[in-house]
Amino acid sequence: MDGRRPPSPCSSRPSSPRTPPCEMFAPVGIEAVLDQLRIKAMKTGFEFNIMVVGQSGLGKSTMVNTLFKSKVWQSTVPNLDVPMPQTLELHSVTHVIEEKGLKLKLTVTDTPGFGDQINNDKCWDPILSYINQQYEQYLQEELLITRQRHIPDTRVHCCVYFVPPTGHCLRPLDIEFLRRLCRTVNVVPVIARADSLTIEERDAFRSRIQQNLKTHCIDVYPQKCFDEDVNDRLLNSKIREQIPFAVVGADREHIVNGRCVLGRKTKWGIIEVENMAHCEFLLLRDLLIRSHLQDLKDITHNVHYENYRVIRLNESHLLPQGPGWVNLAPASPGQLMAPGPGKVRKQANKESKDDEC
Repeated sequence: MDGRRPPSPCSSRPSSPRTPPCEMFAPVGIEAVLDQLRIKAMKTGFEFNIMVVGQSGLGKSTMVNTLFKSKVWQSTVPNLDVPMPQTLELHSVTHVIEEKGLKLKLTVTDTPGFGDQINNDKCWDPILSYINQQYEQYLQEELLITRQRHIPDTRVHCCVYFVPPTGHCLRPLDIEFLRRLCRTVNVVPVIARADSLTIEERDAFRSRIQQNLKTHCIDVYPQKCFDEDVNDRLLNSKIREQIPFAVVGADREHIVNGRCVLGRKTKWGIIEVENMAHCEFLLLRDLLIRSHLQDLKDITHNVHYENYRVIRLNESHLLPQGPGWVNLAPASPGQLMAPGPGKVRKQANKESKDDEC
């Protein structure tokens, strides 16, 4: 008896064009990649940076606490002894929120003093400067010769703009702010304190705001040009029809018909925050957290930060060599205006055509 192995049934087949190749039906285990990504994400956690902008008294702090169901921001009770800020100030608070073993490092930036002065000329400059500073800090970390394995991400991923419930249309301040900010960061406008409007007034106010956004070419999130497939297009189209969301914030629980609900108590009853018949808070929460949180981060990195990076690198023709980093010349505020969402893609296509020639 010799030690030769019997031929494999696959190798004994005559090779012909019509004969199908031998297939292995056992799974390879590619689906385990999802488990690996999940385990790694559970260990490292996520980062999300949100900015809230609006006049005082519109419930920005309460809305943030309602979104994440925790005391992220301690709202202060108005006091005559505490003077109102004479200029726009930016305050940031960072919390680590954990849910079912997943950690989220949340940074909330508030803008007290925005729109509260008699002369609000260029009150958006400190906000734009802050957003660009975070881009610059991230860019400097990327340019390090020996950089960190994980660069701390302090870039603003979303700016929630609170529109006062006037019931008329966007104010000139709202239009000027949104025109400048939508080219630098993801902006989601909301109608604050929507319980002060009737349902008919709310719908008419939303229609006027949508018309204002279209007239002044203000492209708020989610933008049409970033819809990747049919499913995204259908989902985002429904969201765009409802923007700006009419929201109500509340961080107190009340008993309604034997169940505990988040809401605001008035002499006419309880305004339930998580009831779609009362307000559209659920739509805002789903957009920011449950369905588009990672997309907000991706667009921030691939579009807004990339636009800033292209501008900064084009400004510096000769990068001086340093021992640990590359120094870029300081940028003037006028040079940091984003070229628009499609500029980076057009430039990349132009460079590829030049390479082909």
